[in-house]
Amino acid sequence: MGEAPALLVDDLHEGPLNGLELNNGTCKTTATIGDKTYVIGGADDGTLSIEVQNFDRNLGQCVHPTVQGTKPISCKGLSAVPLEDRILILKKGSKPDEQIWFLEVDTQYVRRQQKSLGTEVVAWSKGVIGSAEKPVVISGPSGVGKGTLISMLMKEFPSMFGFSVSHTTRAPRGMETDGVHYHFTEKTIMEKEIKDGKFLEFANVHGNLYGTSVEAVERVADAGKRCILDIDVQGARSVRASSLEAIFIFVCPPSMEELEKRLRDRGTETEEQILKRLRNAEAEIEQGKSSNIFDFILYNDNLEECYEKLKKLLGLDGIVSSPPKSGLREINLPTDYSVSKVDNKIIINSVSSGDKESKNLIVLDVSLLKGGAPGRTRGLNFQAIDSFSNGLNGIHHLS
Repeated sequence: MGEAPALLVDDLHEGPLNGLELNNGTCKTTATIGDKTYVIGGADDGTLSIEVQNFDRNLGQCVHPTVQGTKPISCKGLSAVPLEDRILILKKGSKPDEQIWFLEVDTQYVRRQQKSLGTEVVAWSKGVIGSAEKPVVISGPSGVGKGTLISMLMKEFPSMFGFSVSHTTRAPRGMETDGVHYHFTEKTIMEKEIKDGKFLEFANVHGNLYGTSVEAVERVADAGKRCILDIDVQGARSVRASSLEAIFIFVCPPSMEELEKRLRDRGTETEEQILKRLRNAEAEIEQGKSSNIFDFILYNDNLEECYEKLKKLLGLDGIVSSPPKSGLREINLPTDYSVSKVDNKIIINSVSSGDKESKNLIVLDVSLLKGGAPGRTRGLNFQAIDSFSNGLNGIHHLS
């Protein structure tokens, strides 16, 4: 991927140039939100490498922000449509699952990252048609029975739920397979991806990094399943602070005496290990109850009753079984098109080789966007209509 040509500041002094090629002949497009113009483009070599520059009109110069998230691969051209807090990018000549992207410039996630890093931040996310069920974060002390509850859920609803595969920098053991048991990676790579905002939570355990990536969770949703995250309170706190919209459930024992009995009945730990787990459990329970991390607290006094309450929280009571939901929906944009915006609807008009407008229009509805960097922006809806005369108010939302 080549370096982005230097931007000529004179190109941007006259006002917004949304979606226009700059007068220095480079293959770039721009989008203006507030007093900042974001220049998106790359090498003038017949393809387009996605790079980001931010022109601040108040300063009269370009600012190069920190770019987080997974960058789109190169393309032959693109259109940029500024929205309230992000920029919709339509990539030309790309595969259907690579055609729609968002550059977040003023979302809650971006503002939080800017405050944390002390510098300007923008973040990429892939645009996805339709929505997905919220992931479920389940936490609780060792021995409380959360693993059993999750196993019961997976057994009764095997097609509805899935686990994300965690990352680790330790070496594989025995018969462990990369991408199945863990995503095995190098420490320098994982550290960079953590810095780029690609992990929801991570921890250093005996010199090795372990963590849950945004991409791993999103892939479960892409497959039409609801992701379950079985993580500790510290990890849940990190996920809560991220851009991921999830349901947070903390499982409590009926008492510390009962928890100690369950740990001893397992017969798998030494006395020292049991005492350590009990000390950790007291701290976790205190955080689970007193913090603002968790939406619901379940007391596992009776396993069957607790499981029924869990199903009710997830809207599964009364459901015997359910087929898997459809995964990623894709939209295939025409090779050549023009773009316009009406309120929260993006009008994509196919243009023939004779430059005559087609009667076939694709209308993207961006009014229900959810999620975002550094993973997926979901909630996009679309409809193909014959012409403008049919009106835009009849667009329905796809789930």
